[in-house]
Amino acid sequence: MPRPDVAEHLPIKPLRLILGVIACIGIAAMLFTLVFGFMTIPANSVGVRTRFGAYHDLVNPGLTYAIPYVDEIHIVPTQRLQKLEFGFSTPGAMNMYQGDPQPEETETMITGDLNTALVPWVVQYRITDPKMYLFGAREPEKPLRDLSESVMREVIGDRTVDEVLTIGRHDIETSTLKRLADLCSQYDLGIQIQQVQLTSVRPPPAVQAAFNDVNQAQQEKQTAINQAWSVYNDAVPNARGQAKEREKQAEAYAFRRVNEAKGEAQKFSLLLAEYRKAPEVTRRRLYLEAMQAILPRLQKKIIIDDSLKNILQTLPLQMPGESRSSP
Repeated sequence: MPRPDVAEHLPIKPLRLILGVIACIGIAAMLFTLVFGFMTIPANSVGVRTRFGAYHDLVNPGLTYAIPYVDEIHIVPTQRLQKLEFGFSTPGAMNMYQGDPQPEETETMITGDLNTALVPWVVQYRITDPKMYLFGAREPEKPLRDLSESVMREVIGDRTVDEVLTIGRHDIETSTLKRLADLCSQYDLGIQIQQVQLTSVRPPPAVQAAFNDVNQAQQEKQTAINQAWSVYNDAVPNARGQAKEREKQAEAYAFRRVNEAKGEAQKFSLLLAEYRKAPEVTRRRLYLEAMQAILPRLQKKIIIDDSLKNILQTLPLQMPGESRSSP
């Protein structure tokens, strides 16, 4: 250890000391920026770089660098489908705005006919403009939640409770989606609404039993109507088919009878012409043709020549096929 009098005479220059300190600080700062300045942006997101708090540029997914205490990169999940829940909350959600803080109050709505219905629903959205999403409105999910609830109450208020609980679900979802998409574009939220979906729409517990009875009666009514239409669709086409068949048969019969009558008339005209040419020959031919048609149908034939005078004509008392019995 040097003595005090010797240490006072060592050649230490203040300028070199200051430069050494500055160099050490610069090296430490460079090492700090190299260690803490790099970050990774997920594949389903983009980065929004701000420099001294102002928007600077967009950063693509992957490894990127930001100057510490100068640049700040905000990760915005543009490729992920997110949702807001109304009237219920799913535990363990990644989105801090997803669940409903007051589910019972949110789902209770008044319909157009002054009835009460419990209407929970889900709004699915995607971030399409990261810059507008960050700088267009503060916490865009909050105004989106308020807009969704306002639009849904307006749509429900224009419909009866039967429409809300039964047949009007698709129309309610479509109307809400269109109005909500227009409002998001008007308020520059940087968000695109993908879907509005009603979940378990139901009446309040106090009137649940009565509603079930009404619903069952409506289903039975619809079943009876469907059965009646089934019988109608089976009977009426058959009756129409039978009527059409009878009509075609009548037309065919009329066509056949007319043609037969025309043929008979034409045949008679030809016979008459031949009869006028040779009456005796035509008369004999007609007689022979008539006998040719009649005689084959007779079971027993007895032919007697009128020129024979010695034959005794008797009446046969025995029927054909019977055996003669003695008394």
